[in-house]
Amino acid sequence: MPSSWKMLAVVAGSCLAALLPATAQRAAPDFHQWAATPPMGWNSWDCYGPTVTEAEVKANADYMARNLKSSGWEYVVVDIRWYVGNDTAHGYNEKDPAWNIDAYGRFVPAPNRFPSAAGGQGFKPLADYMHARGLKFGIHIMRGVPVVAVQRRLPILGSKATAADIYSKEGQAGWLQDMYTVVAGRPGAQEYYDSLFKLYAGWGVDFVKVDDLSSPYHKAEVEMIRRAIDKSGRKIVLSTSPGETPIAEAHHVAAHANMWRTVGDFWDSWEQLKEHFEVCNRWAPHISPGAFPDADMLPLGRLGIRAERGDDRMTRFSRDEQYTLMTLWSIFRSPLMFGGDLPSNDAFTLSLLTNPDVLAVNCGSTRNRQLFRQNDLIAWTADDPKTGDKFLAVFNAQDQELLPETEAVWASGPITRQTPGQRQELKADLGGARQLYLNVRDGGDDIAWDHADWLNLTLSDGQKTVALSSLPWQKATAGWGQVAANKSVSGGELVVGGKTYASGIGTHANSMITYELPAGFTRLTGEVGLDQAGAAQNTGGTVRFLVFTKNPYRPMPADSSRVPVALQSLELQGACTVRDLWTGKNLGSVTGEFAPYIRRHGAGFYRISAVKK
Repeated sequence: MPSSWKMLAVVAGSCLAALLPATAQRAAPDFHQWAATPPMGWNSWDCYGPTVTEAEVKANADYMARNLKSSGWEYVVVDIRWYVGNDTAHGYNEKDPAWNIDAYGRFVPAPNRFPSAAGGQGFKPLADYMHARGLKFGIHIMRGVPVVAVQRRLPILGSKATAADIYSKEGQAGWLQDMYTVVAGRPGAQEYYDSLFKLYAGWGVDFVKVDDLSSPYHKAEVEMIRRAIDKSGRKIVLSTSPGETPIAEAHHVAAHANMWRTVGDFWDSWEQLKEHFEVCNRWAPHISPGAFPDADMLPLGRLGIRAERGDDRMTRFSRDEQYTLMTLWSIFRSPLMFGGDLPSNDAFTLSLLTNPDVLAVNCGSTRNRQLFRQNDLIAWTADDPKTGDKFLAVFNAQDQELLPETEAVWASGPITRQTPGQRQELKADLGGARQLYLNVRDGGDDIAWDHADWLNLTLSDGQKTVALSSLPWQKATAGWGQVAANKSVSGGELVVGGKTYASGIGTHANSMITYELPAGFTRLTGEVGLDQAGAAQNTGGTVRFLVFTKNPYRPMPADSSRVPVALQSLELQGACTVRDLWTGKNLGSVTGEFAPYIRRHGAGFYRISAVKK
């Protein structure tokens, strides 16, 4: 075994022996040991949405066993709606879902997608397949009791109650209405969750991701799930989703779950990645063995084969951004759940997942924290508890900034689901400008994938009018997908507030569409609005529309910037040696200050050791 792998194994062992936080010790002294280090695995969501098949799960598991297991990767997780036989990508089939449910109101795998589940086998054969390869098996479930079980008044195992006795419509998820809330304290409520995890334990499940649990935070159901796992007799790691989990509940969730989400669904968007610096800084004080804030999955490699967001693609992150992602997740000690299709990996993606020095930081570092943020130059640090060395991550998150809203010739202000008609009239004075920039921005909720529509846009010179849609744009970028003329960005009709429009432009926040205008036009009129697909999202649904007649971009920052870090701020004195964790190269000795140049959107990751006298 190479020495670097031995080092990782030693660090992993030290993590397992770490002391639990006092809160967790009081509430549940055992389950944190089941995942004393951040869980590492693969999840089907980013590739396959709610449509993954058994063959695809096995193909990813086989790759993990061959190429990643020796680096600590072990979980294979089947994500949402494995119990629906006819689900669809880019959304969910809620019109006529083909349910698979047992006599006790518990969903079971769809045998047309998971053939080994036929004959009442459930996921046991697939879990056995994982275990035979030294891997662990996980599933996704939705919080609550199935609506179909309530409608059929199916009995609850171990109780005289039926599903119809334990439910409430209050708190039902708006984005997927498969489940009703389970009301704690009603006869049969705890027994229902007990029956679920008894079933999963019998299948050999090692990991359960429970959706619609974190935001809003369903404390009573968190507690019922914890009790059910503890009664099941199996060491099942609990992950709550999606975030952001209320930080006021940090102690409670740490006492009941192994990992909990800090954000909504994270995709290959730089804007979303950049938001993680603030989120991770907020949650870093709550990292502890067996209880980890979860920055969400790693949307790397090949994504979108049949996913909710975007089409079949390699990640949209640049290589610099991929280093930033892996560096931040590692020094923050987030669980690492890879979202790409593993058999499609290239050598670069594999190198990101198997660097032993980087994974050792994720596994075994302590005192993980942001050191400073100077505008968008950021440094994080952590300790190596074995050697006293310091880990240092530096980031250059600088961007070409947009002009403020006050520089626009017209601005809508925020448009949300609560805006009357979810739209607004547009009247902009262009003053005879020859350039036109149509800009859509997030409306203030940090969700940058809202569907937005420009509608019936018309240019006027006071005498004649021209439909803007009849002119070609010079350039168009969208937050997701492609800007579309006379249809929504998702390919459907332009529908806003229940009204359908024949003429317009469909796009996403954040986006920019640039036109060269014919001479003499002085007015732009029309409407702008939140497309029905944006209004129906479970998160987001806020946009702002702006019209500019001059270049709305500030000057581009330099390609690289120095990020100086005083060694004293790392609690180091005198001469120190620096090792680059990504390349494995020794960078020599420094005194007083270490100041690497970091590429824009990139990161550097280092081990800094005091020179022994």
